[in-house]
Amino acid sequence: MRIYIGNLNYRLRTEELKNVFLPYGEVIGAKIVRDQETKRSKGFGFVEMANDSDGEKAIEGLNGFELSGRKMIVTQAKPRENVMPEAHEPES
Repeated sequence: MRIYIGNLNYRLRTEELKNVFLPYGEVIGAKIVRDQETKRSKGFGFVEMANDSDGEKAIEGLNGFELSGRKMIVTQAKPRENVMPEAHEPES
């Protein structure tokens, strides 16, 4: 299960984020989204849990949990929408 985590402290490291989710089950991966130019955190990230039941427990246990002085927003991630829509030829 892919989980969205918002309202993260900008100084939080990926390993710290992963460690918060480990008590709930196997963490396949964790990522804090960063600005491509400045490499600074955008204040949100994603965690991938090995199975849905562990993911649901993590969401229930960690939504609103205070980490590094900020209350996290933890929800199931929504499917990613197409960022670059296909170019269409103008109709004549």
